[in-house]
Amino acid sequence: MIPQDILGNLPETPSQTAGPYVHIGLIPKQAGFDIFETNIGDVLVGPATQGERIRIEGRIFDGTGALVRDALVEIWQADAHGRFNHPADRQPGPRDETFRGWGRTGTDFETGLWAFETIKPGRVAGRSGHKPMAPHVSLWIVARGINLGLATRLYFGDEAAANAEDPVLRIIEQPARRETLIAPRSLRDGQPVYTLDIRLQGEGETVFFDV
Repeated sequence: MIPQDILGNLPETPSQTAGPYVHIGLIPKQAGFDIFETNIGDVLVGPATQGERIRIEGRIFDGTGALVRDALVEIWQADAHGRFNHPADRQPGPRDETFRGWGRTGTDFETGLWAFETIKPGRVAGRSGHKPMAPHVSLWIVARGINLGLATRLYFGDEAAANAEDPVLRIIEQPARRETLIAPRSLRDGQPVYTLDIRLQGEGETVFFDV
């Protein structure tokens, strides 16, 4: 056993980033490798999934404004009823068993774009008597140069009333900072598209959460 006073003098272990091989291990098809029988991908819906089909997309910029072209992005979200596909979700009401609710992709090596095909989530019950949360998608980002994965959220620009009541958005005091989480809606070939660019540092830095 090492004495406590010796442990107190040991240097901190160097931190590590995701490294250059994150794509091979987690999204190998994007790196050109077909090594998994089942790949977790960017399509969260199936033919029977309930709700409005949407596309969410964006790009990631570093502190200098340059595109981050090798980031990994994961999302998780509720279904159209506001329920999560997880046994810990004890909320009342129906659950769409055809909706996975979790996806993983990487930014395109050329364009820097990330995207998911999913559905617009329902409102999730708030905690401790709070009002229901506005429809949102949770995102987690890792890349070379990022020591800890960054957690943030995407809210929907056409849900102004729900966003104004959301307990998480309300704790962000500056309106300009709240706007970094709001994705405006557009239509592309008849499909709703919500676009959220993420800025890791500098002017317009995205709000990240300590989770």
